[in-house]
Amino acid sequence: MKTLVVAPNWIGDALMAQPLLTLLKRADPDQRIVALAPRWVAPVFDAMTEVDHAVATDLAHGALQWSARYALAKSLEAERFDRVFVLPNSFKSALIPWLARIPERIGYRGEARYGLINRMASGPDRSLAMSARYAALAGVVGIDVETPLPLPRLIVDLSTISAAYERHGLPTNCEAIALCPGAEYGPAKRWPVDHFATLATRLLTDRPAAHVLLMGGDSDRPITASIVAATTGDAARLHDLAGRTSLADAIALIAGASVVSNDSGLMHVAAALQRPQVALFGSSDPRHTPPLSAIARVLWLHLDCSPCFERTCPLGHLDCLVGIAPQQVLDSLQNTARAIR
Repeated sequence: MKTLVVAPNWIGDALMAQPLLTLLKRADPDQRIVALAPRWVAPVFDAMTEVDHAVATDLAHGALQWSARYALAKSLEAERFDRVFVLPNSFKSALIPWLARIPERIGYRGEARYGLINRMASGPDRSLAMSARYAALAGVVGIDVETPLPLPRLIVDLSTISAAYERHGLPTNCEAIALCPGAEYGPAKRWPVDHFATLATRLLTDRPAAHVLLMGGDSDRPITASIVAATTGDAARLHDLAGRTSLADAIALIAGASVVSNDSGLMHVAAALQRPQVALFGSSDPRHTPPLSAIARVLWLHLDCSPCFERTCPLGHLDCLVGIAPQQVLDSLQNTARAIR
């Protein structure tokens, strides 16, 4: 059996898909699973033991790019896949497997996909967590969906972690705390910059051996630069790495750190790596996209106006995140680290 998985476009959603992959592999350990993923997501699948390899694509989000999709489909057709699980709900995501003539094409109804998907599941049930929605597709091919679901797990060996720390000028055995202040969806998911700066200052002051890593992508650089400007303490132990690492290196750096993050892709990476973690929720809902880790701590104030799922606070105050105090985060991080000793 040779299975293709058309992956979601976001890091967090990719990790929410791993329980499905685990169920598929348990049902048929000899099958080959290949992930078709955007280049910025593919390294996540490279760290999953269920996946043989990831095929990275450069297709633009939202663009049809007919010739590029057709060429990719023809290259996949030559690999003779038996089936494909199409996880995004878009028409474009189902087009490549159809063009590749993969016999069994499994997915949710989505947008105008009749014929492109020939093993169609109703739904998805929007009340389910994202991981459960993806895992439910295993039932379409007769695989029992376990309860509770297997948790996402990324595996990074110690030599890879050490090499990433050395590449970025960090001591390989340091006490690292990764702060992830970004969130692609919008500012209503971002803990305030001054709170992150206060937390970084406390960490540098109270933990003389600690190195604080500011993590994120290119779009997060203005945020991390503001945190650096507002942080006091030993500047040599504060490292602004936003936009300066590959995703593979970011995964390896987080694998050696404790983590404080907004509801973001890097939050899900930390959870899958089973790192001590505090996850901060404001406009989004931890019941829907939680960090899937038994040792993660979620801070969410349960305000009447939250979750609103808006990009910016519709009331203009962001109380759902402003009200989470840096001391509360520091206490939670310390308690999480103690729990795994």
